[in-house]
Amino acid sequence: MMQLRTLLLTSVMLPWMLSSAAKNKSMEVRKPKKNTVKVPNFNVLQDTEPAAPRAHELPTCLLCVCLSGSVYCEEVTPEMSAVPALPKETAYLYARFNKIRKIRNQDFANMATMKRIDLTGNLISEIEDGAFSKLPHLEELALAENRLTKLPVLPGKLVSFNANFNRLRTQGVKATAFKKLTRLTYLYLGNNELAAVPQLPESLHVVHLHNNKISTITDETFCKGNTSHYIRTNMDEVRLDGNPVALSEHPNSFICLQSLPIGWYN
Repeated sequence: MMQLRTLLLTSVMLPWMLSSAAKNKSMEVRKPKKNTVKVPNFNVLQDTEPAAPRAHELPTCLLCVCLSGSVYCEEVTPEMSAVPALPKETAYLYARFNKIRKIRNQDFANMATMKRIDLTGNLISEIEDGAFSKLPHLEELALAENRLTKLPVLPGKLVSFNANFNRLRTQGVKATAFKKLTRLTYLYLGNNELAAVPQLPESLHVVHLHNNKISTITDETFCKGNTSHYIRTNMDEVRLDGNPVALSEHPNSFICLQSLPIGWYN
């Protein structure tokens, strides 16, 4: 009797199990594949973003302040490593405390209106010889706190020239570099490496030569040694302190001046 029940149960359940297994297999075959969605890698996008524009790629009057003939480019960000293209009507340029390294001839070409250039506190080590020669009205030129070892040709109408705190050497400054500047009134050459005093024009009121390597002067340095009647009436202030020269050994070198050199001397 048990055998008969088992046989009946098997004959009923087996077809049902086989049918169910076939249905499951069919559903697996027809199961749709998952779509793969690619998510952008924002880190990669950040790495491939265009770099910020450099100073020389920006319009000058966006990078600097341009105001009625004056251009102010002081401590510019991003770093300014060259003189920017200037509006033709520029008369005053203030480009102090940047990273300018070289002055080229074309930087100030055709700038007939230029009267003052201030490049104090840059990294200028080279100035092409004709960089300032085409500036007929330039009166003030400030190149203090740079890395100059020599000077270019200077424009003839300069009134004030400041090259304090450079690395100027006698070999790089011609003896006659200032002689023909008949309007030069203020000359600042302190804190350099000059071993001799260049020829000084009669127009000078102030000359600073302190903290150089000047070891000797002559009766012709400031005066005219062949006459005791010559008085240098314009010269108000001379600085020679911080040089190895002993002024006491040259009593006639300042006889034409209305006052002795200022500063502390040993």
